[in-house]
Amino acid sequence: MLTTNPFNALTAFVSPEFMQGYMVLLMLAVLVGTGFDLLHDGKARFFLQDRQRARAAARRQLGGKEKVAIAAKTLVTDIATFGEFCNRSRRISHALMFYGFVLYLITTLVMVFGYPAELHPPVLLPLLWNVGVLLALIGGYWFFFLLRVNVMHDGQPPWRLVRADLFIVTLLGSLTFALLFAWAAMVGSATATQVFASLYLLFTTLLCVSVPWSKFAHMFYKPVVAFQKRLEEADGSSSLPTPTTPRGERCPHSHT
Repeated sequence: MLTTNPFNALTAFVSPEFMQGYMVLLMLAVLVGTGFDLLHDGKARFFLQDRQRARAAARRQLGGKEKVAIAAKTLVTDIATFGEFCNRSRRISHALMFYGFVLYLITTLVMVFGYPAELHPPVLLPLLWNVGVLLALIGGYWFFFLLRVNVMHDGQPPWRLVRADLFIVTLLGSLTFALLFAWAAMVGSATATQVFASLYLLFTTLLCVSVPWSKFAHMFYKPVVAFQKRLEEADGSSSLPTPTTPRGERCPHSHT
């Protein structure tokens, strides 16, 4: 399981070309869904208007070096380490989900397009695929059962779902059945492999086509918003109150 191509098991009932075409359609669905989300809800228009407001309200012009430094700080603090969350547990769970999912996605694309019918691709690929799935599942189930706002703060049961949970539910469903179909293929159960693989494809499809109604698209434009926020803080155009914590930190020490 840790050294074999999990997608080789799918060739028993779908062709490699089908999987490649399926992956292309999923990527297009995410791209189109993200664009629809930006345009339909007016996020793009609001961002452009807010940028115009910020330029007009700027108290000083930022130089190129300052913008590069701000971009680097945004990358390290807001993107790489999820600094938007003051709660350490939420930061760790999101980091596990993000890095695990990225690792899983990259290795999936390489194996589907580079080694579609090979049972034994370079050993590092299936190993990293399994590591990525497990990391994302650990972070995802930790967040789902313990850290969601309505569970953590409102005392609601974890199985009470709202629209905001669409992304995490479809993500966990996709990754869980990915691991199960790989396990079923390893033990040689053709029926279990086909059932779990079908559920994997179903939840993966739902994950990608539900972008306009889920939080999937947030991962693409949140970095831009975070960078813009830091630019506004630096040039004096921010409409948000100045942080009152020591050294201008956004989170109190009790949350970090």
